[in-house]
Amino acid sequence: MIADLKLYEEIKKSGIDLILSLPCILLKGLLKLIDEKNEIQHIPITREEEGVGIAAGAYLGGKTPAILMQNSGLGNSINAIKSLIQLYKIPVIFIMSHRGAEGEKILAQIPMGQLTPDLLDLLNIRKFIIYSMENIKEVKDAVNVSKKSKESVGILLKRSLWSDIT
Repeated sequence: MIADLKLYEEIKKSGIDLILSLPCILLKGLLKLIDEKNEIQHIPITREEEGVGIAAGAYLGGKTPAILMQNSGLGNSINAIKSLIQLYKIPVIFIMSHRGAEGEKILAQIPMGQLTPDLLDLLNIRKFIIYSMENIKEVKDAVNVSKKSKESVGILLKRSLWSDIT
């Protein structure tokens, strides 16, 4: 819960004012805080690429949007990333739980978990990896990079951030 609160505070301080989200066991505490505090607009979505489209429109309307999802959703979003947000230079902040990496018990998560860092590189999306409470502040750094460069960034939240989840 402490990690979720620190993440929430960092997201809020960064200027993100719209969260689009899909459910994830690692993100459930953060999503609960977003809903309870009701300080950042939150729209649950059904598909990651839907979030890319909504985020693009929100950005053009003056918002600073972020998509909160599992890293597996990155694969679902490739076409929307390449043919919409990168083609038209619309920055979107992807905040992803890194499923399929260390400590993962669901075998189906592992292939995409192994591929995610390289896929972000291949997509030319600068990545920021949050391993622990000590580097949660990099969320704000990532958002600042996105705002200044007008490019999307990927923030990978490693399982180790939530030490009480197995």
